[in-house]
Amino acid sequence: MVKVNGTELDIAGKTLSEYLATTNYNPRRIAVERNGDIVFKSQYDAAILEDGDSLEIVSFVGGG
Repeated sequence: MVKVNGTELDIAGKTLSEYLATTNYNPRRIAVERNGDIVFKSQYDAAILEDGDSLEIVSFVGGG
């Protein structure tokens, strides 16, 4: 199980890109922290989620 923003999900074994493709997140407008470390967008395809990982995903919104 992987905790995403406080919710446990059964997504271990998927890449971060594979998980994000199943969500409404816009990968160009988010930041992802995995186990306390920022994951760079260039690493999304290679970052394989493991059992016990904790992700924090934040979206950027414009305004003005």
